[in-house]
Amino acid sequence: MKNTHQKMKVGIVGSGNIGTDLLYKVQRSKLLECSIFAGRDPKSKGIKRAKAMGVNTSFDSIEAIERNPELCEIVFDATSARAHLKNAPILKRLGKHVIDLTPSRVGKMCVPALDIEDSLTAENISMVSCGGQATAPIARAIMEVHPETSYIEVIGSISSKSAGPGTRANIDEYTQTTKDAILLYSGVPKAKAIIILNPAEPEVWMYNTVYATIEDPNIPKLTKKIRDVEREIQRYVPGYRVTLGPVFENGRLIVSTQVEGAGDFLPKYSGNLDIITSAAVRVAEEYARSKMR
Repeated sequence: MKNTHQKMKVGIVGSGNIGTDLLYKVQRSKLLECSIFAGRDPKSKGIKRAKAMGVNTSFDSIEAIERNPELCEIVFDATSARAHLKNAPILKRLGKHVIDLTPSRVGKMCVPALDIEDSLTAENISMVSCGGQATAPIARAIMEVHPETSYIEVIGSISSKSAGPGTRANIDEYTQTTKDAILLYSGVPKAKAIIILNPAEPEVWMYNTVYATIEDPNIPKLTKKIRDVEREIQRYVPGYRVTLGPVFENGRLIVSTQVEGAGDFLPKYSGNLDIITSAAVRVAEEYARSKMR
């Protein structure tokens, strides 16, 4: 990208809720431009929307990029964990910079608030999961203040309506990948992740609660550290905020967060999808900037 006025071309594979919300964010970006939006479902509402926006579309999914690799430099994979296992080697062969929004755990995990600079040279970047994006920074903050912490558990609650077929098909991968992210970023010896699909109406926001086993927590120091995390995430997810804590009760530390979506394509209660698409665009934009330097 020698010309600073030229946007970096990206491809989006997967035309469901995540892929469509991602499209809206990419098209709003000053650094990115979607040059191919591909899926497989002939009835896809996402592809209809992309066409209406004047975006090049295809029903051939990954094959559309495989046939014409020059279409894009970055590829967002918004399909499923199982599909990404097949897509990853194809995109590697094509030399694409891949940002994976599925919980496949194929590439290098990335949470922008924690390690964006270290992720830019990776060929395949895993955006972990929505729960991982929301809670891994909190877990890291806790462990930095109290490295003796023995156990961290995270519980995510999202509106059932914001969990489409792709999300539901990846529940097992979601919980395992979120747990892996907590272990990786915090260094805690033992962790657990749980997700709840809440059918309540009116729809609920995305809420995440982090529980940590600590004997004598330094609440003032933890509070400062966690507020720093909150501000860093808000740089790319404005609707992220700490709603409770840190508080100490019955031998455990508790921190709760809420994520309100930006309302680009999805309803604002779909913060679980918004946080991962926002994080993915943040990584792509930073990659584009690195190529301009």
